[in-house]
Amino acid sequence: MRILLQRVSKAEVRIRPNALETGSRVSGRIQSGYLLLVGFTHTDTDAEIRWMADKIVGLRLFADTDGKLNHDIAESAGALLVVSQFTLYADVRKGKRPSFVDAARPETALTLYNQFVTLLRQHQIVVQTGEFGATMDVELVNDGPVTIWLEREAAIASV
Repeated sequence: MRILLQRVSKAEVRIRPNALETGSRVSGRIQSGYLLLVGFTHTDTDAEIRWMADKIVGLRLFADTDGKLNHDIAESAGALLVVSQFTLYADVRKGKRPSFVDAARPETALTLYNQFVTLLRQHQIVVQTGEFGATMDVELVNDGPVTIWLEREAAIASV
C-alpha cells in the first residue's frame, strides 16, 4: 500500500463528466487536513490497511504553539480527503510507457479502498473521498509544504 500524504489548507476533488453528463461535480472538499492519494498492490491485506489508517491518524504533522509538529489530525480538527491513485504503482524503469502490473486489479483495489475509508471514519474524523475509477481533477493548497510518502508492504512469511 502506498500513500502520498499532503497537508493542505484546502483541497477539492471534482469528477469530470462522462459523455452523458455536462459539467463537473464536486465529490469531496475539505479545509485544513490531509489529502491522501492512495494506491494498492496485489498483496495488500487487512493488516496493511489497518496499519496505514492508524499511522495516518496518529501522525503529528500540525504545529503546537511553539511551532513544533506535535498535533495529530484530530487534535487540530482536520479532515481527510482520500483519492484512489493506482498510478502510485507505476513502473517506469523500462521504456517510455509506465507499467501498472504492480497495481491491484480494480475489483480488489475498490474493496481495499472502501475498507480503508471505513477504518479512517471509525476514528471520528471527517473523511471526504474522490470517486473510485472516475477521471478526477484534484485541486489543493499544500500547507507548509508538508508532503510525506508512506508505504507498507505485506509481511512475507518465512519458510
